[in-house]
Amino acid sequence: MTKEERHLWYDFLRNYPYRFRRQEIIGGFIADFYCDKAKLIVELDGSQHYEQSSQKSDFLRTAYFESLNIKVIRFSNLDVLNSFEGVCQAIHLAVEYTLQAHRVPAHL
Repeated sequence: MTKEERHLWYDFLRNYPYRFRRQEIIGGFIADFYCDKAKLIVELDGSQHYEQSSQKSDFLRTAYFESLNIKVIRFSNLDVLNSFEGVCQAIHLAVEYTLQAHRVPAHL
């Protein structure tokens, strides 16, 4: 794990109320962090992700995950370093949103 991934894991996701797993393998791809209950992947992108070949690969990975009804949110490593609380809040909101989106109404 990168320094930024360790920071996000140890200072937020490890003790988050819904369980996240690190380096989760899904269909041959490795997700940085995955919450099965929320069907949510959190990806942290370093500078290499701004290269055209990496952007294409990221697009294909995201499309694959979304085909499995898994939402993907991405942050740069700089986001984690410079706006850690904002990243944590965005993850929390994404978890809440996806949990509500996957919830089946009681009358069904």
